[in-house]
Amino acid sequence: MKAYDLIARNTLEIIEEDELKKLLKNNKQASVYCGYETSGPVHLGHLLSITKLLDFQEAGLKVKVLFADLHTWLNRKGDPEWIKQSVEYWKHCFKALGLKKVDYVMGSDFQLTEKYMRDLFSMATNTTVNRAMRSMQQVARDVEHAHVSQMFYPLMQSLDIAHMKLDIAYGGIEQRKIHMVAREELPKLGYKAPVCVHTPLIVSLKGPGNKMSSSLPETMIMVDDSPEVIEKKMNKAYCTAEDVEGNPVLQIARYIIFPRLGKLKAERPEKYGGDLSFKTYEELEDSFKKGDLHPADLKKAVSGAMSDYLKPLRTYFEENSDVVKLKKKLFNL
Repeated sequence: MKAYDLIARNTLEIIEEDELKKLLKNNKQASVYCGYETSGPVHLGHLLSITKLLDFQEAGLKVKVLFADLHTWLNRKGDPEWIKQSVEYWKHCFKALGLKKVDYVMGSDFQLTEKYMRDLFSMATNTTVNRAMRSMQQVARDVEHAHVSQMFYPLMQSLDIAHMKLDIAYGGIEQRKIHMVAREELPKLGYKAPVCVHTPLIVSLKGPGNKMSSSLPETMIMVDDSPEVIEKKMNKAYCTAEDVEGNPVLQIARYIIFPRLGKLKAERPEKYGGDLSFKTYEELEDSFKKGDLHPADLKKAVSGAMSDYLKPLRTYFEENSDVVKLKKKLFNL
């Protein structure tokens, strides 16, 4: 698959497509990043973005992962010492999930320099409070009662792109408004505007209305859940052919299983039609919408495939008991 096709697959939008094509043509190794607040256990929502970062890596780009410790603190999701420990847990997870040949960066390693702070103050003079608030609506905690610290968040996220010398900013669609701040404001400070790539968010296992979130444990599957737990959670998941876009089971198949495994098999007794094999997500969706594949069989197939894919991470955790202890300590699990 060509570099552009790898990057573009399963995205909601690329701003702008022509800029990305030009960048790939003229740049020997373009750079891309995704930033993370390390405020809860790593789950399948994060695995979607990890899958896309692996696409970027396979496309030949230089990938950076930003563990945004100061952002996490400013967004009131933990104190500095707790955040420092959570970053260690996240790094273990990401490496075990295949992101080994990437640069891992801590925000506080460069966000407290004099140059960065001067740029932050300059951007603050150009940005209204309303603009900063609007850009934070989908990522801030308790935005209706926002603290001053949360107003720095979108400005710093924009500056991260410039100070890490990145060509592409990647994130879920909830990052769009912040990325637009970066595209509009960075050139005013003498930096280039980044290309922005956005993917969907996996919805809650309960269905449309909420994204999969660690703040709602019953709505998400953690990457180190056992096969039994994954199957149990998947069996309770919202799953209807009338709402394909809001179906978390189909989303997991589309955005994680097919990009990484390239196929899906639904094992069924002969009396129910026998096994079904799918080489593309489109084949799977079509079969499900026609009623050829029952929701129970879809859930079983997806939970089995996810369990198989996550086996290396579970093995890693079994061999590194300190990581398990750290997770339990951090998240009371």
